[in-house]
Amino acid sequence: MTRRLEEFKVLGDERGQLVALEENRQIPFNVKRIFYIYGTQPDTPRGNHAHYKTKQFLVAVNGSCKVTLDDGKSKKIFDLDKPNLGLFQDALVWGTMHDFSSDCVLLVMADAYYDDKDYITVYDEFLKEVENGA
Repeated sequence: MTRRLEEFKVLGDERGQLVALEENRQIPFNVKRIFYIYGTQPDTPRGNHAHYKTKQFLVAVNGSCKVTLDDGKSKKIFDLDKPNLGLFQDALVWGTMHDFSSDCVLLVMADAYYDDKDYITVYDEFLKEVENGA
């Protein structure tokens, strides 16, 4: 499955809430890199690329945003508006994050270390890769 929304179990009581995420359980891979996006500008999308090999898992730990995932055949928009929702993005899926709330903190976990050669930043090249891989 190239893209799916997961709802995590929330543990908590009068002291507050807690969500626990573990690699190869809630996160469907070994986590090699974690980064987060915040302080985004209104009407400024992020992402707009795909990866040849890297898989990612996205969680809006604060605020909200939308994520459009495109597998080359269909596009779907996901609302990340709760800190107990996560979105899996497979390799060779074009991702765009947008409509960030002013307080959004988007956490991204990846199964690979950063490698600029793994990025596809031209949409037509992405479509050729999808076509060749299909």
